[in-house]
Amino acid sequence: MKQKATFGSVSFSFINSTAFILFALLCIFPLYYIFVLTVSDNKWVASGALVVFPKGFNVENYVQVLKLDGIGMALWVTILKTAVGTVCTLAGSSFLAFLFTKPNMFMRKFLYRFVLVTMYFNAGLIPWFINMKNLHLMNTFAVYIIPYIVAPFYIILIKTYLESIPSALEESAQIDGAGIFRIFWSILVPLSKPILATVAVFESVNQWNNLRDNLFLITDSRLNTLQFILYKFMSEADALASKIMVNGGAGLSASNFTLTPTAVSMTIAMVVILPIVCIYPVMQRYFTKGIMLGAVKG
Repeated sequence: MKQKATFGSVSFSFINSTAFILFALLCIFPLYYIFVLTVSDNKWVASGALVVFPKGFNVENYVQVLKLDGIGMALWVTILKTAVGTVCTLAGSSFLAFLFTKPNMFMRKFLYRFVLVTMYFNAGLIPWFINMKNLHLMNTFAVYIIPYIVAPFYIILIKTYLESIPSALEESAQIDGAGIFRIFWSILVPLSKPILATVAVFESVNQWNNLRDNLFLITDSRLNTLQFILYKFMSEADALASKIMVNGGAGLSASNFTLTPTAVSMTIAMVVILPIVCIYPVMQRYFTKGIMLGAVKG
């Protein structure tokens, strides 16, 4: 039966909606402002006159930044490590979480707690660096993938979700002769799409934004990521703007276009942020359901 709206409930809904809309605008505005800076005429940007709407719309900042040496290779490396790293993390963490749901697993409780301890305690930066060096992962693409295959937080979420699936399904499959890999891949993975999609969003964001590996473990420029390029260019924005003007000077002069350090910094930041922002609307429908179901018992 439909309940009659009272003054109190309407007031609460109005205040609640208004507060969340204002908070959402507060979060979105910095990103929007960076975008406005990158597509506006740099003369207006330098004058500080821009506030809400772009002036003198152009995409020349993006054209010039994408022509920089190393940007294309860094973009490819970042996309590749995000895709491969997310798939490997999903496979490793979900299968280990599946094993932790098996009561007959050897030393199950000890191993599960041992994995969880690493979520709260770690050895620190120097032991981590020495460990990566001893494993011969420095200056290899594998350094972006292997250390993240098993993630305790994802294991908690996936294990909790798998335990909510009726065990009768697995028992029926075992009676029909299915092995452990067949049960995991053909039965549990299709039923676990919400939590796997949630973990995929978490890990893809983590892989895309991760700068530490490149900063400490990679000296080969062919393995640089977009985030490292951004970090490097941010500290050299003045020199970079001059370099771009020299390299593309004739064309830019003809179009009366002036490149500034602020425009370079903001444009590179936008190039780094934009792809990961595009993932959220696509995965959002899985995100809420997955994180709620996976966290109820966690």
